[in-house]
Amino acid sequence: MTGRVRSHLIRFARTQVGTTSYLNLVQEAELGLNLDISHEKARLNEILAEISETEFRAGRPLLSCLVKVEGSKGQGDNFYKLCERLGLGEWRALKQQEDFLKTIRREAREFWKDDSNFEKFE
Repeated sequence: MTGRVRSHLIRFARTQVGTTSYLNLVQEAELGLNLDISHEKARLNEILAEISETEFRAGRPLLSCLVKVEGSKGQGDNFYKLCERLGLGEWRALKQQEDFLKTIRREAREFWKDDSNFEKFE
């Protein structure tokens, strides 16, 4: 399931604009999760965190920045807490920085739109 989510987000970064929602991710990547069930939503959060931690350690952008929490302006607290764990700064401060999210989303798109990166790491 982790591989399917990662591949979907890479394709999304290459071909789509904006963000995707948890629900769209579940449907489009055919994950079969029910987000109304708390442990299944938590599992998706774990998968997204695992992918971003792995990508970050490999020197690649955080793919989970492309998944938006429904009803929020951008990312939920879990995303910012992940960024803090990765050493990007204190999560509350990151959440307040206007350009932080825009910058990491732009970096993710630019990285994956580069055909040489796509061919090497996809």
